Amino acid sequence: MSIYNLISKKSAKRAKKFAVLIDPDKTTPKQLENIAEIACKSNVDFFFVGGSLLTNDNLEITIKTIKKYCNIPVVLFPGNTMQINKNADALLLLSLISGRNPEMLIGNHVVAAPYLKQSKLEIISTGYMLIESGKPTTALYMSNSTPIPSDKDDIAVCTAMAGEMLGLKAIYMDAGSGALRTVTEQMIAKVKQNISIPLIVGGGIRTPAKAHDLCIAGADIVVVGNVFEKNIKLIENISDAVHLI
Repeated sequence: MSIYNLISKKSAKRAKKFAVLIDPDKTTPKQLENIAEIACKSNVDFFFVGGSLLTNDNLEITIKTIKKYCNIPVVLFPGNTMQINKNADALLLLSLISGRNPEMLIGNHVVAAPYLKQSKLEIISTGYMLIESGKPTTALYMSNSTPIPSDKDDIAVCTAMAGEMLGLKAIYMDAGSGALRTVTEQMIAKVKQNISIPLIVGGGIRTPAKAHDLCIAGADIVVVGNVFEKNIKLIENISDAVHLI
């Protein structure tokens, strides 16, 4: 079964999924080993690998290290066309539908398309929506775009609906790495009520309770990354909270 079919079927059954986000710039091989082992024991569903800006050439070694210590699917979460590697299992082909930067809507995709075709990666076309989170984030700066205001639920709903109508397979609502606050539960609920494709939510999630609440609101997959740099044991706690639903 493809990764997308797995996500889609679980979404239809309202079974929630948990993805651990790995930034290759911020994780050493030893840390990856520990994270992978804990993730396997904690029934983590996916590893998302990537970042808004990678300054070290660690992408391939990151993917290979994860695969060495566990069999959890590795999904690329690319910030640019340089973050593509055939050793992963799938790639979220992100189109920044919340912004008006043509390079993030289609330009980078055109450049990457020939390599993606040859790589045999499973491609999951994803409408990427940046949501205002209380502080400027790297994703906002690098994308040269304006986020959707956190209290403008109607804009988020219409944007997500348009993404689905354009044929995108999933919607990813992101407050950004290091966000002061998450996407609101109200916005998540309204978006989920108006689309029929899987909804991924990330950014600013620091506790099992918050992950649980966002899933209850309508997130099909919650993505957590930064907090594990300080407390790796939260992987198990957040995984339990997500899978209880």
